[in-house]
Amino acid sequence: METSSGDDLTQAQNELYGWIKEYMKDFQHSPSIRQMMQAMGLKSPAPIQSRLKHLQEKGYISWQEGKARTMQIVDEIIEGVPIMGSVAAGGLIETYSDVQENLDISDVLKKKNVFALTVNGDSMIDACIADGDMVLMEPIKDSYSLRNGTIVSALVPGLGTTLKYFVKRGGKIFLEAANPAYEPIELNLDEVVFQGKLLAVWRKFNFR
Repeated sequence: METSSGDDLTQAQNELYGWIKEYMKDFQHSPSIRQMMQAMGLKSPAPIQSRLKHLQEKGYISWQEGKARTMQIVDEIIEGVPIMGSVAAGGLIETYSDVQENLDISDVLKKKNVFALTVNGDSMIDACIADGDMVLMEPIKDSYSLRNGTIVSALVPGLGTTLKYFVKRGGKIFLEAANPAYEPIELNLDEVVFQGKLLAVWRKFNFR
């Protein structure tokens, strides 16, 4: 695994830190002490625990001592939420799959895999979501558990992504706007992919 460099780290600390970052990038969770021992070619946990303590003191990781699975990489927390593109709040537009930049809201993030979308349009204006706002979305694990009235980002294959209220009625799915100027979008459940449900709205004001 490729290692990262830290100017204030010893060679041993830097080697472990780089390995941990790559491991967590590949597997989306922190390694165990035993796995770190094996990766570093050590037979005792003491050197690993010592290096982890120094990494925490120097601000590279956050963890509860003795509980390796609680570990987080500090610079990845600071980097913020990936902005994945734009979401329509009017008609439907093409969505994007690549990360464009990061929105730093590390102080308020509690949930895993949160992502941000930029709102284009005014169809959710009566829900206090305006054109140009950032919406923070929590991934939807089970679309069947969605409750009526949940604000979702929904991908309609061949058309694009839109931000709307989720309503299930009579075996049909309705994506309803918070603006009377827009008609509901009626779909079958298998015609839509729910990407996320609204967690928060981020609005930046520029005063002159």
